Amino acid sequence: MKALLQLADIPRSTYYYWVNTLNMPDKDSELKDMIQAIYEEHQGRYGYRRIQDELVNRGHRVNHKKVQRLMKVLGLKSLVRMKKYRSYKGSIGKVAPNILERNFHAEKPNEKWVTDITEFKLFGEKLYLSPMLDLYNGEIITYTIGSRPVYSLVSTMLDQSFHRLKDEDTPLIHSDQGWHYQMKQYRHTLKERGLKQSMSRKGNCYDNAVIENFFGILKSEFLYLMEFESIAHFKQELSIYIDYYNNKRIKAKLKGMSPVQYRTHAQQVA
Repeated sequence: MKALLQLADIPRSTYYYWVNTLNMPDKDSELKDMIQAIYEEHQGRYGYRRIQDELVNRGHRVNHKKVQRLMKVLGLKSLVRMKKYRSYKGSIGKVAPNILERNFHAEKPNEKWVTDITEFKLFGEKLYLSPMLDLYNGEIITYTIGSRPVYSLVSTMLDQSFHRLKDEDTPLIHSDQGWHYQMKQYRHTLKERGLKQSMSRKGNCYDNAVIENFFGILKSEFLYLMEFESIAHFKQELSIYIDYYNNKRIKAKLKGMSPVQYRTHAQQVA
């Protein structure tokens, strides 16, 4: 053994440290079993933060970083994810200035709108969601969903949004620099309606933080909490959830009202 250690250039103290360590019982064995059980109970939907929350619910306080590390050791990660769709393909059209400049406050409905695209992976397929959100009350005005991120996904959503506008409404429409929003057709459609276009700086998701936050809520309250039988069933339940989000889900910053309730109340007071 002495000759082997000399050949490998390993100190004797290091060798015996690892021998003793390997023979020690795993102090995290029980915690690993609980993490594995929670993960399997929820069919792989939970990531480390939600598993940490469930451990706390079961009376086990543990740091989220430790849960993350142990999940990595166990080879566990959330199977169902909603990923940010990266539609930036360079300058293929005209990039608009960042007029919004993170001023997410709006004084009235249809003053400032934000939009983006996100990607789902379900049943081995990809789906792309393109919503329009009103910054006045966080209401989802409309959305489209499709299996391919083609331009019509955005153009159809835009046309549907216009049905909400009165003659005097000219909302600023903010997006990232995705190729859809650089297209000549998209810019022409906005110009025809007399609407201004605004874009986030390249690679800066905080410039469109409100709709990014909506995607996070959609993931945590809908995607991770429900079971879907098929793509068609997912789309059906998505429609129900967005109706709930607009009409029933209250927000503290909206004085305890839902987006639609807040808008309706403001219009009645005015």
